[in-house]
Amino acid sequence: MPRQGMLLVYTGEGKGKTTASLGVTLRAIGRGMKVKYYQFIKSPERTYGEQIALRKLGVETVQLGVGFTWTKTPEEHREALAKAWKTVKEELQDTTTDVLVLDELNNALAITKFPIDDVLPLAEVLEAIQKRPKTMNLIITGRSAHPSILALADLVSTIDATKHYYAEQDVKAMKGIEF
Repeated sequence: MPRQGMLLVYTGEGKGKTTASLGVTLRAIGRGMKVKYYQFIKSPERTYGEQIALRKLGVETVQLGVGFTWTKTPEEHREALAKAWKTVKEELQDTTTDVLVLDELNNALAITKFPIDDVLPLAEVLEAIQKRPKTMNLIITGRSAHPSILALADLVSTIDATKHYYAEQDVKAMKGIEF
């Protein structure tokens, strides 16, 4: 008998939200499940360690963003978010996907520097989550998860930052550790 798909949310200020989603992804691949991995903020113009590894494992991995909000104009981000939402809305209807990861969707929904509700409407996101195929497991990551997403979730893990070398030791992002 097919199992009910779950909604797993990894949020909080600490490091490890994407890493947690990758752990579930590895388990799912190991069990022969079809996994798709979409990243809302990361840009296809850059290369990321998880992207390289997932592609080697045969996982469809797509970077939908243009980078961090401070590196591009609001118009560039809005255009990317509109395209991302169009793509992901279709993916949320795919009955053949066992696990769909929406990495940094929480971050995208939490943008306040410029308007996003017309290109990434929260009401549509919530509706699409609720109407996804019953067997699809959905993983959403990123800081500042919206309370409405938390309410829908079957699992919420909040990852706190107790200590981090960025702030305490002024260490820059390291290849293989952060990207």
